Amino acid sequence: MNAPTTNDRTQALLHELFAKATNTASESLHGWTSGQITLTLDEVHELPLEEVSAQFAADEDMLTIIVLTLQGELGGQIILTFDNENGRELAATLLNRTPSEGDEWAPLEISALKETGNILACAYVHSISDLIGQKLVPSPPHFVQDFGASVLQQAVMAQAMVCDRILVGSTSFQRGETELNWRVFFVPDHNLLSEIHTTLEAAT
Repeated sequence: MNAPTTNDRTQALLHELFAKATNTASESLHGWTSGQITLTLDEVHELPLEEVSAQFAADEDMLTIIVLTLQGELGGQIILTFDNENGRELAATLLNRTPSEGDEWAPLEISALKETGNILACAYVHSISDLIGQKLVPSPPHFVQDFGASVLQQAVMAQAMVCDRILVGSTSFQRGETELNWRVFFVPDHNLLSEIHTTLEAAT
C-alpha cells in the first residue's frame, strides 16, 4: 500500500499544521524552562525510508531519548533526543542545580526530562486532534539511551510496512541565540497519516 499522494497545497497545509504544533510547544516549553528554551520547526518531509536517517542526521551516536507512543487505532511516536551533555544541562536547569556527571541518571533528572517530553507531546497531540476531530492519547513517556539512527528507524517501521514514503516532522531547540543539540521527531503511523491527509485534502 502506498502513502497518500501529497500535492503542493497539501504539503503547505502539513507545514502549517506542524508549525502550529511547534509554536504551541515552544510557548509551553518557554514557560517550563523559565524563559530559557524555545523551538522552531525545521522541516516536514515525506521521503523514502532509506533516506530518513541521513536526512535528519540520525547517526550512530548514543543519545538520551524520551519516547511517547500514541495509543489506539491512530498511532505514531513522538521522539525527543539529546546528546548526554545537553540532556544533563536541561535536567540541571529544571532542577536548579549544576549538571551531574557519570553514567547513572538520578530519578529526579529522568523525571524532569520525561515531563519535558510530556509537554511537547501534548502540544503536538492537541494540534492534530483539533485538525482531525479525534482524540489522540499519548502513552506515559519512556526514558531510554540508545543510538539515534536505531530509534528513528524503529519509529518509522510501522509506516514502512504499508507505505513507500514516510512522513517525519523535525524541530530544533534554542537557548537564546544558541542552537542546542536537541531534536524532536513526530512520526505518525499509516492510519493517522491517512487521516491527516484526508482532512487536509478536504480543506484544499
